[in-house]
Amino acid sequence: MALNTSADAPLPVGEVSRLIGGWINRLGAVWVEGQITQLSRRPGAGVVFMTLRDPSHDISVGVTCYRQVFDAVADVVSEGARVVVHAKPEWYAPRGQLSLRAVEIKPVGIGELLARLEQLKRSLASEGLFALDRKRPLPFLPQLVGLVVGRASAAERDVLENARRRWPAVRFEVRNVAVQGVHAVPQVVQAVRELDELDDVDVIIVARGGGSVEDLLPFSDEELVRAVGRCRTPVVSAIGHEPDAPLLDLVADLRASTPTDAAKKVVPDVGEELERVRMLRDRARRHVTGVVDREERGLAGVLGRPWMERPQRMVDDRADDVDALLHRARRVLGHHLDRADSELSHTHARVVALSPAATLERGYAVLQRAGGEVVRAPGDVASGEELRARVAEGELHVTVVART
Repeated sequence: MALNTSADAPLPVGEVSRLIGGWINRLGAVWVEGQITQLSRRPGAGVVFMTLRDPSHDISVGVTCYRQVFDAVADVVSEGARVVVHAKPEWYAPRGQLSLRAVEIKPVGIGELLARLEQLKRSLASEGLFALDRKRPLPFLPQLVGLVVGRASAAERDVLENARRRWPAVRFEVRNVAVQGVHAVPQVVQAVRELDELDDVDVIIVARGGGSVEDLLPFSDEELVRAVGRCRTPVVSAIGHEPDAPLLDLVADLRASTPTDAAKKVVPDVGEELERVRMLRDRARRHVTGVVDREERGLAGVLGRPWMERPQRMVDDRADDVDALLHRARRVLGHHLDRADSELSHTHARVVALSPAATLERGYAVLQRAGGEVVRAPGDVASGEELRARVAEGELHVTVVART
């Protein structure tokens, strides 16, 4: 429960420590997994002291146990070993220190570690962290390579020497970290994140030499795998040798079998590239030469034709064709005009023969009343009515005398 305290009524340190101890003593025993560091076995002492550390985080807790508890596993447990401890939390009031009192210690076997890794592998794969479509291509010629590697290690020397031998101008941004033990995971994760945040870094190599399954466990840690999966920069995994397969290999954009192989895959060989340029240049020269030769042969063939030797001949031949077509067009047009003239003459003669004027010229006359109506029958007029008679040469005015 909450305590009623104030600046005027504080609790003594001893009372606070006593109260904390009371709460902790009410906790039951728990099974805890971690990695042993700072193991202390003093000759003749009845108590063994050690520190149990979380391999994935910078967190540790002290553990004590009676000698007989530790002696049961002393042959298979040492510093750096992964263990499972059955312990009860204890509070040491004089120093205000929390520790675990172990009553049983079990080493984590290789088989169990591998089974856990396989389970973690399936879990991460189901999230798509190992999918091929997430793999990014490496740059052809990286200007700055980030390298996460152990300090003064053979892996660092292999990567740097082989890369600079292949391309002397390549630059490296190196982060030296612990590559095994309890500090490996947080240091490697921090180094990868730092390099990924640098805009000048084109690719990141995480390298380590070979080792046992326990030595390579940090590179199968879930936190490291997820950190690499979140990187914007392509990551190359060069952990161990060909048979080794930590989970980092699966999430990385490219897996190299060794640190030397990583240098070869990340940095091109200047000699090979110069040879490739020479081959491409020769190929281009051959292609251009072939095109020029082919065009020259084609041009020579064209120039060898008769009309190229005397171009006016082609014009003369075409002029004769034009004259022939012109004469033909004139003949055809003349025939069409003659036929049209004959047809027009016949039509004109028919029109003239059938016209009213021709009828009048033959002696006929057309009678019209004063209003212009044509008289068609005697009954249409009356006696004494004035009419107009149209004849071929003009008009006559007549008077109806009588109708018969």
